Amino acid sequence: MLLGLLPLSMQAQEAVNLDLTLDKAIELALADNPTMKVAEEEIELKKIADKEAWQNLLPTVTGTISSQYAITVAQVKMGGQTFKMGQDKTNTMAGVLTVSIPVYAPQVYKMMKMTKDDIKLAEEKARSSKLDLVNQVTKAYYGLMLAQDSHHVLQKSMQHAEENFEIVSQKYKVGTVSEFDKISAEVQMRNIKPSVISAENAVRLAKLRLKVLMGITADVNIVINDELENYENAMFSRQTWGDPNDLSRNTDLRQMDWNKKMLEHNLKIQKTAFLPTINLTGTYQQQSIANPNFRIWDYHFSGSSNIALGITIPIYRASNFTKLKTIRVQMQQLDERRINTERQLNMQAHTYLNNMQASTEQVNSNKEAMAQAQKARDISEKRYQVGGGTMLELNSSEVALTQSALTYCQSIYDYLIAKSDLDYVLGNTIE
Repeated sequence: MLLGLLPLSMQAQEAVNLDLTLDKAIELALADNPTMKVAEEEIELKKIADKEAWQNLLPTVTGTISSQYAITVAQVKMGGQTFKMGQDKTNTMAGVLTVSIPVYAPQVYKMMKMTKDDIKLAEEKARSSKLDLVNQVTKAYYGLMLAQDSHHVLQKSMQHAEENFEIVSQKYKVGTVSEFDKISAEVQMRNIKPSVISAENAVRLAKLRLKVLMGITADVNIVINDELENYENAMFSRQTWGDPNDLSRNTDLRQMDWNKKMLEHNLKIQKTAFLPTINLTGTYQQQSIANPNFRIWDYHFSGSSNIALGITIPIYRASNFTKLKTIRVQMQQLDERRINTERQLNMQAHTYLNNMQASTEQVNSNKEAMAQAQKARDISEKRYQVGGGTMLELNSSEVALTQSALTYCQSIYDYLIAKSDLDYVLGNTIE
């Protein structure tokens, strides 16, 4: 039975491993992200509001049924005589059907135009959420690659240090090297170990951050079979960098433009408060009066109907003028904020582009330095093996090789992060 359960156990173990690429990580993050769902639901709400706006032009139908019992009716005196306006202790029953149709409603027309642009604003906000999430996932993915590559470099350095320590220990036992060399090799090995442990912890934290952004549980082990070195060639393709002066797709500026349009609609809607409105109302009524009892089936009902055309003309309301002034001030404030935002975004775009250029220039130098450090390390190892070098030289060359490899990875990572931020500012991540 245990042997039969073993394949199932192995399948369950494999099921928790998730191989990731950058595109797949972004796809998973967008598929089940609460922020994305809220943004999509917000768009649906705006579409419902758009339907509600034009529905205000449809006829309104109301029905009313009333029953009134007169205990004592009013009296009218005229020409020295007294007349009662009905009969005491009688019941009046009435049913009224009213149909109202807006003939001219300027505020409704403006609201219909406003809701359509409000949908566009909601869509741009959803796009902004996508841009932000893609930027975060991309940087988390690159951060995990940096942590893995750094851990790999330090592990390799640790392996070399352990091998050197074993060789020196064997030589010390036979008396061919001094105790100082043995201590130096041991110190070098122990100094690297804390860095390896820190690198392992950095990998775990980077994976956890990426899992949170992707919305997957902690028991799933994500695997990235990718290295920063694979992105070196892409650094020299300047056609993919983008124009830092082209902010036409920037989501912040686009939202400000849509907000400006919304204020313009509000201004037009407020101006309709000075225009008249026209309503056509039709009424049909069935009524039975002066009934001495409550037997409705015995009542005699008589019908009446009428049509009324009503025109409402606003003459003066002080708050209308105040609201117009408020909206104009808000539009002016938005224009000033947009100018300031555009300047800051332009500065950020040029900063990211400069960082990309600097990283591109550094990577060649760092790659050459890494190759020279590797060569120096090999020479130091050979010299030490033949007795022409010292352990201090070998340790120094190993430290230089590790540092150059870490710097090389860091330069590629800096380029990728700057590229991701530039794409976010230019709005190039999501179509």
